[in-house]
Amino acid sequence: MDLSFATEIVNQGVKVGLMISSPMLIGALVIGILVSIFQAVTQINEQTLSFIPKIVIIVGAIVIFAPWMSDTLTTYTRDLIVSIPQMVMHR
Repeated sequence: MDLSFATEIVNQGVKVGLMISSPMLIGALVIGILVSIFQAVTQINEQTLSFIPKIVIIVGAIVIFAPWMSDTLTTYTRDLIVSIPQMVMHR
């Protein structure tokens, strides 16, 4: 296995990881900003106020995007397993 092939595998793995985590991260970011604006407007400085909405949004994103996340991981894993003979040939 040469360096370019290994780099491509790592690149695809990082891309899949970012794609799968992005719905939860974006949802938590948006809710965090909205809660921060709410806290600034109402002058409520409670540190724990943002935890419950973030947890709800993250769980909701997991429930909504679970089929897509599962399909993406399955496709990546299948492609990785299919490429094993190419790894042996590149040795």
